[in-house]
Amino acid sequence: MTLETLVSTMYQNDYSLLEKMNIQSDAIIVNQCNVNEFAEFSYKGYRVKFMSFAERGIGLSRNNALLRASSDISLFADDDVVYIDGYKDIIIKAFEENRQADVIVFNVPSTNPERPTYIIPKHSRVRWYNCQRYGAVKIAIRTEQLKHARICFSLLFGGGAKYSCGEDSLFIIDCINKGLNVYANPTIIGYVNQESSSWFAGYNEKYFFDQGLLFACVSKRWAKILCLQFLVRHYKMFRKDISIKKSFKHMIEGVKTFTRQKQ
Repeated sequence: MTLETLVSTMYQNDYSLLEKMNIQSDAIIVNQCNVNEFAEFSYKGYRVKFMSFAERGIGLSRNNALLRASSDISLFADDDVVYIDGYKDIIIKAFEENRQADVIVFNVPSTNPERPTYIIPKHSRVRWYNCQRYGAVKIAIRTEQLKHARICFSLLFGGGAKYSCGEDSLFIIDCINKGLNVYANPTIIGYVNQESSSWFAGYNEKYFFDQGLLFACVSKRWAKILCLQFLVRHYKMFRKDISIKKSFKHMIEGVKTFTRQKQ
């Protein structure tokens, strides 16, 4: 079984990112910058495709990598992830041991205490109602199953897109809705520093508007309840910046905007 690491990055001038991330597998690097270039070379015995595009958008970046992925397993990555030694074997073993899994999300803890990531406590099945806790850098997929299901990342959500975060949640939901089996695995495969963000500018009006629109995209029927549960669970994060009443108002505006757009 083979694995490729699909890395989304920006403004890389050389290939030092491979060493920085501790890449130990074949890899496809999508470098969004101001030029269009392509290079293919060997790195520590692994095949690397390094593609630079004069375009923007995290969904577009991941889709470009997916289009060119040819391995049995594809692992999504950002340039602020540092993988542990042997991550390739860990991921392949997880798929070999769980033949039912089409998608597996792993633990990638944050080294930034101000922006922690969700820690998977145990092996479990991922459902649509709890999939929003998993960022793209946790996701590994069976490449062919994904392509057969015609699944890709949204171009409306995420860094560089019209609306902020959420492309990873929509991706997993799309996988579930199209019959793919998604599982969570508590094994750590790397660490992410999350020192900066291409989309987060604080808990402001746009942040909650975009969250509301995202929840409406996830489920029009349950959008308001999803907004409420989000506010209750994450109140400690934004309580110094905005009240629950105002944040809920902005989220509902996002829900209504999505509803009007779908009519």
